[in-house]
This record gives sequence, structure tokens and C-alpha cells, in this order.
Amino acid sequence: MATKDTQRKVLAVLAGGVVLGVGVGVTLAAWNDSEFATGTFTAGSFNLEGSTTSATADYAEHNVDDGDAAASLVFQLPEVAASMSPGDVVYAPFWVRLDSTTTNDATLIPAGITAGTGGNEPNLSYTVTAIEAGDTCDATATGTVVASGATLSAQTGATSVPLAQGATAGTPGTPVQLCFAVTAGAGLEQGETAVATWEFTATSIDN
Repeated sequence: MATKDTQRKVLAVLAGGVVLGVGVGVTLAAWNDSEFATGTFTAGSFNLEGSTTSATADYAEHNVDDGDAAASLVFQLPEVAASMSPGDVVYAPFWVRLDSTTTNDATLIPAGITAGTGGNEPNLSYTVTAIEAGDTCDATATGTVVASGATLSAQTGATSVPLAQGATAGTPGTPVQLCFAVTAGAGLEQGETAVATWEFTATSIDN
């Protein structure tokens, strides 16, 4: 009798073990879950424009690399600029700003100067000074000298100035005025001309 009782107990334990194993397997298979995430990325806009007229009007594109014509600087006292003598100094303003689509601030820096035709390039020196947008570009102008050259073929140094995007979306940035001063040297050749093209590059920065 003792042997039969022991067999029943063993069988009962084994049967219980089988049932328990099946229950654990079902429970593990029931746990399953997923999460998904997506992102959309849109690039901002960036563009520099300039005006030879004023801080608020007549802005246009002047990127010769894109086929635009360089802006023709309007020097004060054109009659002097057309017939300069040694020691004469002439001035011309040029305003730059970030356009209304721009979404980042920037820094503006002189990228170089290209002297064109004419024989007086070595006899003319220049400075370009960043001044307040509403100031007059003349002998009284003060600000940050961003570039200068002992001749129209040279550039000494390159100092950057900040450009701010528009205060609100869809508005142009704060203008900066560049004041060009060109001085005739003692060796100025009679009847000779000189043509120069200045390049300025704006680079966006993180806001």
C-alpha cells in the first residue's frame, strides 16, 4: 500500500509540473508592444542684397557669380571723380542687408577686390568703412574699417561685421552701410582710368 501511495504522489507532482509549464509558456507569448517616431526637417533661407540709393529702398541682387551685374557705386561729386587730381578723395555709399526670406543672422566680410581695365590702379588707394545706416558717407564718417588697399589691386586685412535677420518673419534685416573712400595718389596719370570691383560675402551663423 505504501508503494502505491508514493506512486500517486509522484504522478500528481509530475502532472502539476506539466500544467505549470504550459501556463508559463502562454503568459510569455502574450506580452508584445511597439513605439514609432517620425521627424520632418525643413531648411531655412539665406540671401544678401544691396542698394546704392538708401538704407530702405532699391535693394537688388548683385551677385556676378550668378550672372548679375555688380552694383555701380555712385561717388559723391561725380565731376571730381570724373577728373580727379592727386590728393582728391571721393566717397560712395553702399547698403547691404539680409532679405525678408532669411532665417539666420550672418557675418559680412570682404572677400577681395578685382581691378579691371585702366592704367591708374596703382595710383588710387581706398578704404571701406562700415558705418551706421543713416550716417553720411563723407570725410566725417566713422566706424569699423573692414578693408583697405594701397592700390586698387590690393586688399589689406578683412574685418567682419554682423548682419541681423529681420526682427519678425517676412521682414528684411537691419541694413549696414559700407562707405567707400578712394584717394588719388601723387603718381596719378593724366587721362588714365581705373575700374575696380569689390566682393563681400555673407555667411550664416547659428541663432
